[in-house]
Amino acid sequence: MVRAGEFLRSEPALHTVLLTVTETLRLRGLQVYGSGVPLFGTYADADGTVRGAFARTPPHHLALSPVTPEAADALARQLAGADPELPGVTAEWATAEAFTRAWERHTGATATLDTRQRLYRLGTLMPPEPGPAGRARLATEADRDLLVRWHQEFATAVGEPPAMDSRPWVDARLSYGGVTFWETPDGVPAAMAGATRRIAGQVRVAPVYTPAELRGRGYGGAATVAVTRAALDAGAAEVVLFTDLDNPTSNGLYQRIGYRPVRDFAQHSFLRRSGA
Repeated sequence: MVRAGEFLRSEPALHTVLLTVTETLRLRGLQVYGSGVPLFGTYADADGTVRGAFARTPPHHLALSPVTPEAADALARQLAGADPELPGVTAEWATAEAFTRAWERHTGATATLDTRQRLYRLGTLMPPEPGPAGRARLATEADRDLLVRWHQEFATAVGEPPAMDSRPWVDARLSYGGVTFWETPDGVPAAMAGATRRIAGQVRVAPVYTPAELRGRGYGGAATVAVTRAALDAGAAEVVLFTDLDNPTSNGLYQRIGYRPVRDFAQHSFLRRSGA
């Protein structure tokens, strides 16, 4: 795994999910994402140079680094025997397409496109003016119940189950100050923005959530600016985030505050043929 780590750290933005997943498994235990046994692997040239990496934390989708179509086909062929119940793949757009088509060929499964995402990286932070009244503060143990509820509400809002159950997620984030609130002037939390641990000089902002009744007032943007500034002040060399490409509001917001597109990603789900 040393070679895989070197490969992933060579391009932290493109490998942000794999970096954070493997670091969380190292710190919180191999069952933090579910009761299944995680599966890791690399794709290497004949001389041993790593050209790709993947991780699977059952019951979740395969997370795959950008690889060539030939590598995607070889991996799909091997996993068809080792992990035939694979529920899907999440990867950079071209890689996700190549792996999905290969999986269909090798297993007879059918695939559906679940989500289209865009990875953004911060250029120059540009806080909106004027911003909403209020202030930012770190979430603490006293906020545990609210964080659990908002984490569950966020999963419902995006229409997919979270990678980690809410209480373990809250425990993990509180352990390093990984959630920032934007509070109204009277001290009521109005939005939250999470941040991963800094890995390979990089922090990823996730998730950003504002309760439905408080949206449209700039709270989510203010929380995102606050957590981004905190990451920079703490020494992050780069800050990244994902957006749903079907949500023009969030894509517009993040670009206005200084985030710039890097690459598009996709998530596909697989359905095996009956009797396959």
